[in-house]
Amino acid sequence: MLEDNVRYFEDYVVGAVHDLGTVSVSESEIIDFARQFDNQLFHVDPTKAQESMYGGIIASGWHTGSMMMSLLATKYLSEKSSLGSPGVKELRWLAPVRPNDVLTVRVTITDARTSSSKPDRGIVISLIEVINQSNVVVMDMTATNFIARKKAK
Repeated sequence: MLEDNVRYFEDYVVGAVHDLGTVSVSESEIIDFARQFDNQLFHVDPTKAQESMYGGIIASGWHTGSMMMSLLATKYLSEKSSLGSPGVKELRWLAPVRPNDVLTVRVTITDARTSSSKPDRGIVISLIEVINQSNVVVMDMTATNFIARKKAK
């Protein structure tokens, strides 16, 4: 990581791996998120969740993605150069996230190239993995980000 989270396109090197830290999630946070955004029984009702194929409350995949995004925005993307994203190529929820899980976010840069239509920026493609305390990848996605290039000196 660069000091003060200041980096530009040239600082995103193909093959680099960044561990962004951890986030943990409680049952009440899982339920609160799901009540507002993904009101399925295995996310909001402990009794019904116990009877489900999951055997208990699990986090919404969108909640997992939101927790990942919090670390991505503060530890990986630079407020000086991040120009947004056109989207993700693939998003997969591979294993349930349960109350008291501790999740680590790992980013591997898989491609970085200068934009042919807007040479003031680059296009960075990253594999983002969310990994629980048992070293199980619970979510992964391939994301594209537009990143400003350094100003010519």
